[in-house]
Amino acid sequence: MPTPLIECVPNFSEGRDHAAIEAIADAVRSVEGVKLLNVDPGASTNRTVFTFAGEPVAVCEAAFRAAKAGIERIDMSRHHGEHPRFGALDVCPLVPIAGITMEETAAYARALGKRLGEELGLTIYLYGEAATSPVRKDLSYVRSGEYEALPEKLKTPEWRPDFGPPAFNPRSGASAVGARDFLIAYNVNLNTTSTRRANSVAFDVRERGRVKRIGNPISGEIVRDSEGNPVHEPGALKSVKAIGWFIEEYGFAQVSMNLTSIRETPIHVAFDTCCEKAGARGIRVTGSELVGLIPLQSILEAGRYFLRKQQLSVGVPDSELVRVAIKSMGLDELGPFDPQVRIIEYAMVDTANHTLVNLSTKAFVEKVASESPAPGGGSVSALLGALGAALGTMVANLSAHKRGWDDRWEEFSQWAEKGKQCYTELLALVDEDTAAFDALMAAFSLPKDTEDEKAARAAAIQGATRGAIEVPLRTMEVAYRSMEVIRAMAETGNPNSVSDAGVGALCAVAAVRGAHLNVKINCSGLKDEAFVAKATAKASQIEKQAIAAESTILDSVEKKL
Repeated sequence: MPTPLIECVPNFSEGRDHAAIEAIADAVRSVEGVKLLNVDPGASTNRTVFTFAGEPVAVCEAAFRAAKAGIERIDMSRHHGEHPRFGALDVCPLVPIAGITMEETAAYARALGKRLGEELGLTIYLYGEAATSPVRKDLSYVRSGEYEALPEKLKTPEWRPDFGPPAFNPRSGASAVGARDFLIAYNVNLNTTSTRRANSVAFDVRERGRVKRIGNPISGEIVRDSEGNPVHEPGALKSVKAIGWFIEEYGFAQVSMNLTSIRETPIHVAFDTCCEKAGARGIRVTGSELVGLIPLQSILEAGRYFLRKQQLSVGVPDSELVRVAIKSMGLDELGPFDPQVRIIEYAMVDTANHTLVNLSTKAFVEKVASESPAPGGGSVSALLGALGAALGTMVANLSAHKRGWDDRWEEFSQWAEKGKQCYTELLALVDEDTAAFDALMAAFSLPKDTEDEKAARAAAIQGATRGAIEVPLRTMEVAYRSMEVIRAMAETGNPNSVSDAGVGALCAVAAVRGAHLNVKINCSGLKDEAFVAKATAKASQIEKQAIAAESTILDSVEKKL
């Protein structure tokens, strides 16, 4: 599972005092493991949107420190701006990015809201997926009447806050804390200068659609319900808000959209639907523009979507999926689209922190050859396994694209995806094995002068030893699992690449047997006999199965050579 990653997008009611804005930004930067991705102040709105991301606990700490810095510097009794607002920390949403569910994110939001109420004395309303009642899910309802309505609202039971004092604080006002889906601001470029035609496409796609009319769709009589309200014909896309506008700087019109739930309407679906609706009106989509950042998974899904439309294998490296997505949606039409800057997970990477798998081949080999005991046989075994799985994946991709095998592309694409899952996990295990070894060495280095220190050291050594067994055991499992892909490719894949499948099998079995040696040597230091017995039996069984699979695969290879 990927490391849990969430985003926080707090909106503070200050867009003109640069010292206050920088103090809030510094509060976010002060938390280790959190990356401040963007600061967007607006003078007319007198509001600044901060965007930062990281692991949940660290992000919540950064949000708390930012709130503390903000309420010390913002006085709502003197605030004026064009944007709706009701507090110094006006709204603070948490957004799941990777490795975490919405329900888990909502739990973090509730805990953050509780802390803000109890420790900072803020009046807190929970909204979105963290709301304590259905009516409070909608931010516009929670913020209705804005700051000016708070004194009277807080006197009624209906508006009792979820956390913090139920009394009006003229300086800080109230704050909405919640959890929501990732919101993508996304514009689709059209080969027209007509705002009216762009709006027509926008009305076709947005969830709210357009006002229903009798006869002429532009000038006909508006259809109304029993209460006199206009009736709308829904648009094609759920959770999408859209308008059409002309951008003088670009010289063409756009459909400007907010995708408020990328689970319901992913970015590639929004793009293709705009292409369809624009085409029906004689308009061509020329590209698109992403405003801000996007989760990696959204881009990868888009890449797979466009490859499937071409009946091509989707089991290609992430870098290729990203490239396909960018080109297919024309995300680089208006300027370079740098994945390292625009994709959240890539932007979060600390470029100064070089993992083993990011080293060049030469640097990795030299690091193995150095006098340092790590990386050692465990990491090398995981790398061998990754190479074996990658070879099986390569054969699957070549088979999916083989001339005359067009009706089998999906079959081989599925094998390629399975192979990719294996080599991706094995690459992670390259670093995990060295990290497990380092943890064991750190445990041995703990002080042992007192009886308490000796006991703590012994417990730490046993815990680290267990970890040093579990990692190579996992390497064995995944490397053996990759042999299913390799075997299928040796037997049914592109015959011109059968030797590659054979080399993949040799790498995989070497990974299994090498990792088994690491399981054995670390089992000798663990006192938990039941765990050792279970681990050694499992490892022996995997090695036996892998050797048998290697023999079967090589027999198939030899017959085709």
